[in-house]
Amino acid sequence: MNRFVSLKGKLRAVASTDTGRVREHNEDAIAWDPDIGLFVLADGMGGYNAGEVASGIAVKTIMNLVREAFATQDLTGNDQDTGLSRPGIILRDAIARANKIIHQTSKTQEKCEGMGTTVVAGLFHDDRIIVAHVGDSRMYRLRGDRFEQITLDHSLLQELVDRGFYTPEEAQRVTNKNYVTRALGVEPTVEVEIKEHPVHRGDCVVLCSDGLTDMVEDEDIHLTISTFGANLDTVAKQLVQLANDNGGRDNISVMLAEVLEPFPARKGILDRILGWFG
Repeated sequence: MNRFVSLKGKLRAVASTDTGRVREHNEDAIAWDPDIGLFVLADGMGGYNAGEVASGIAVKTIMNLVREAFATQDLTGNDQDTGLSRPGIILRDAIARANKIIHQTSKTQEKCEGMGTTVVAGLFHDDRIIVAHVGDSRMYRLRGDRFEQITLDHSLLQELVDRGFYTPEEAQRVTNKNYVTRALGVEPTVEVEIKEHPVHRGDCVVLCSDGLTDMVEDEDIHLTISTFGANLDTVAKQLVQLANDNGGRDNISVMLAEVLEPFPARKGILDRILGWFG
């Protein structure tokens, strides 16, 4: 039985995307569905307008497949091999499907040859957030006064940090950060990094493209949210403005979601009976 619970009223969310000061058009794509608690951001790459095509395919495919699954599938239970919840499997498989479509399109449409896109997605379900990403689009979380990056970039720079060539602080000042080691559409299959984290009332998560993080340091993102957090619209506008003020060398996209109320999944009768004896 499907146990979908609408998250309307449980989250407060805003999003903004901007071409920036240098690029001629915006190859980022964003979409969200507050009812199912899904947020998706993609940063496309490729010649002509192919990056735009790749990011658009990614966002549309993921949104449509997750919505369809939430409407028709049983959302209960976990996968024994991966530990992922059923919604986590749905999100992972939707991203894998998007990769396949982008790759096939790049092989059959001359103007789309070589296109690809990063993606970061957050799916709120059962007092948790399922975080999936490929590439260097990021998710951060602000909990109380603690602001932290909860995705690790799939990039050459991150590999150098992992191997001790740079500290995280030094890496923020490196000028050439944009060589990604994983992206949707480049290969027939892709490894989607996916994790599930508990969320608390008051948590604020940020999804963003590297057009923000290359231009604005983490401390300043944190300060902006802390200063203007009562109005998420203002936070989004200020972050885009900061990136543009610092050069705006790339498209800038940011999505923010704040948890207002708990959202436990609806349990079946068997779950409730077992809970009485737990």
